[in-house]
Amino acid sequence: AMNFPVVIILLLLVAALLRVDVIFYILYVGVALYAFSYFYTPRVLRRVRVSREFTSRAFHGEPVLVTVRVVNEHWLAVPWLMVRESLAPELMDGERLHEVVSLAAKNTAVFTYHVRSVRRGYYQLGPLFLTTGDLFGFVPEQRAAIEPNYLTVYPRIVTLTQLGLPSRLPFGTLASHQRLFDDPARPFGVREYQSGDSPRQINWKVSGHTQQLMVKTYQPAISLETAVVINLYSPDYDQLAFRSNVVEWGIEVAASLAAHLIDQRQAVGLLTNGRDVLVDAQLHGENGNTPDAFDERSGRLLPRAQSGSAASTRAALPAIPPRNGRAHLMKILERLARLEPADGAAFVDWLPTAVASLTWGTTLLIITPHGDETTYRALHQLVRRGLNPVLLLITPQADWPQRRAQARQLGFVAYNVSALRDLDAWRR
Repeated sequence: AMNFPVVIILLLLVAALLRVDVIFYILYVGVALYAFSYFYTPRVLRRVRVSREFTSRAFHGEPVLVTVRVVNEHWLAVPWLMVRESLAPELMDGERLHEVVSLAAKNTAVFTYHVRSVRRGYYQLGPLFLTTGDLFGFVPEQRAAIEPNYLTVYPRIVTLTQLGLPSRLPFGTLASHQRLFDDPARPFGVREYQSGDSPRQINWKVSGHTQQLMVKTYQPAISLETAVVINLYSPDYDQLAFRSNVVEWGIEVAASLAAHLIDQRQAVGLLTNGRDVLVDAQLHGENGNTPDAFDERSGRLLPRAQSGSAASTRAALPAIPPRNGRAHLMKILERLARLEPADGAAFVDWLPTAVASLTWGTTLLIITPHGDETTYRALHQLVRRGLNPVLLLITPQADWPQRRAQARQLGFVAYNVSALRDLDAWRR
């Protein structure tokens, strides 16, 4: 195709030969439009500002609304602007942002779409691509890319309203089926009666006033600490059928226990021998922002491949010390959202060092796929050190009655929580 300067020269020759005023007029208008497009179009995107607004953290299953604002800060209009958001297919909630608009001077265009949060993880939203040009195609199209943002999806949390946790009291008793440390001398309030509550706890005066059974609640008399310990040593999962499902289930159990303890105003921490995929990416200078760092279909940050030397030299994730409060729970859930199995030291070798800084009497909720003799001996040593380990096995156990009895003989309690119905049973 003939380019515009050649057309101008030909028109100039024709106008000079024929001396037709209309051709001169067309020539002047064409030159003016070309000059304007040549100088203005390449500068259009410099005065276009784009922002992406959304909640950067979401709970499992919660829809996330993303709002994209495109602002033309120039005193001239943008003839046309194509806005296209790059988004992984599995994140899209039936919508794709791919629009063409015309922006008047000092005007704003607003676009919205929804993102699905169906699996825990760290996700990339974007980049967003802008394309513009003049109306006549005189100059090449101008393109710009807006940096992506990131979304953290927390693990699924199973609500446990009356989860009975064993915890060692200072004088050595173990309360495995009662509410933790209720002190009748410290009344806190009342709540509705629930199946399993003791009749002695019923507040008859309030019940008569409200026309429904209400029971008394009390503040904890002693605030012992609890640490959720999740084993993510990769070889312990390699021989399991549905390996990824077991990993996800273990992390969901950890998140549910932490949420319940925070709701009970208990201090809870998190220890794991797994790896944080975002920390791994940052250690390799990627910051999670390289083309192959995120899965194309899901948009999820992928764990880096582990070499033998890298696994042996990788620093362990720092423990999240026991604290209470909702802000602390969010910190724990954010860590759990990004965890993946890791190689390195075996679980029973890592565990004694990991819990060395915990105070006497701390309850350890130890989540692991299976418990062999080595694991049982390691937990028995923790009992002798004054800690209170509670073993939660997250895969079915063929000889479970014998294993549970053996744990009791060694001084700790064991549970088999291999499905949601098992976790639900803890509510009683």
